[in-house]
Amino acid sequence: MSVRTLPLVFINLGGEMLYILDQRLQALNTSEDNSEKGVWSEYDRKRVMNDIVGTMFNKGFMDELLKPQQLYSHRTLKTVLTRLAHASIMRLNPASMDRLYELMIMAVKYQVFLCPRPRDLLLISYNHIDTIRELVKETPVAMNQVEEAHRKIVEVYSSLSEGEFQLLRQTLLIFLQDSHVRVSLFMKNKVQNPNGRFVLSTSGPVPHGVDIPGLIRTFDSKGKEVKQSEFPTGGSYTSSIREGSFELHGDRVIRLGLNMYTVNHPEETHTSKASSVKQTDDSPNLLAKEELNQLARLMGSMKADNTPKSEPNFRINLFTTDEEEEEARTAGGAEEPLFGVINIQAMQDEQVATELARIAGQFTEGEEPPDNPSSSSSSSNKGNDLLAMMDHL
Repeated sequence: MSVRTLPLVFINLGGEMLYILDQRLQALNTSEDNSEKGVWSEYDRKRVMNDIVGTMFNKGFMDELLKPQQLYSHRTLKTVLTRLAHASIMRLNPASMDRLYELMIMAVKYQVFLCPRPRDLLLISYNHIDTIRELVKETPVAMNQVEEAHRKIVEVYSSLSEGEFQLLRQTLLIFLQDSHVRVSLFMKNKVQNPNGRFVLSTSGPVPHGVDIPGLIRTFDSKGKEVKQSEFPTGGSYTSSIREGSFELHGDRVIRLGLNMYTVNHPEETHTSKASSVKQTDDSPNLLAKEELNQLARLMGSMKADNTPKSEPNFRINLFTTDEEEEEARTAGGAEEPLFGVINIQAMQDEQVATELARIAGQFTEGEEPPDNPSSSSSSSNKGNDLLAMMDHL
């Protein structure tokens, strides 16, 4: 498993989250000012984007994220992204957050599937970063944060070998392999089957540096070509287009990772279950406690709610109607929740701390006491340390 996968997963999932939220906020933008309570204005939309991007690309957060480490579970990543989504005045209820996470996961899975070469995963990530930079172009502080984070990512990943990128891609595919949620946008464009699996094309340009298939060349013992023969490929392939730029700024060439949502198509954020995106292994995860503590380190510099207490929070709904939202919430209660997720209400830090205390307690229960007494004391304090960090967010 690659220890360089987590930063790219976070950047790509975070980018897709910003695309979806921006699309929904623009669709709900029916007022030019704050005169109507509960209506998202253009000012609100820009503020939400700036706050989330500022938290996402915080220097301390990115420094921790870029350290070599194993990829997190779906549950842990969803906790991070839920907290990130609530870094501004916006609030998502659990049903909307479930839908948002499904859309993010399926979009990234589609991009990984269609990525021409393992190294081109960087170009997909850079497309996300370039688009995020455009979203906050009117805010110099956020722009500088994105720029600095991009420089660090280029520095870390530019030295990786082709083999390391292949391992990174394999780690991503393992992480995404059980995700088969149907997305209306993909279904409409005929790139996803009714069973939730993607359709891979057998035509188009080949990856950069690859010959068009269909030709067999035979060489003798001296390396001289002695014969050529052709075979049917079953598809229509063309020569590769130029290679995309891996620099800080430039033409990435490939379109994967760009914003595929528009205000005029709110139905593109609709999902339906083919088979739930959930963990198939219900056995205890021995890394769960370490994941929570790493989560605390990553989130130590996040501002969970940087708005005055007197200022009201706004609620955003990823469903078309309140009735549809209620149906989703009811259906979710009748079946096993996705990923075995613990639903955390992010409206109040006290509620978050209480729920995390319970989770941390579950992780420590049943563990064998270590031989080292000092180690035992340190282990028992991990949950409290996590909550102490959360209280300062």
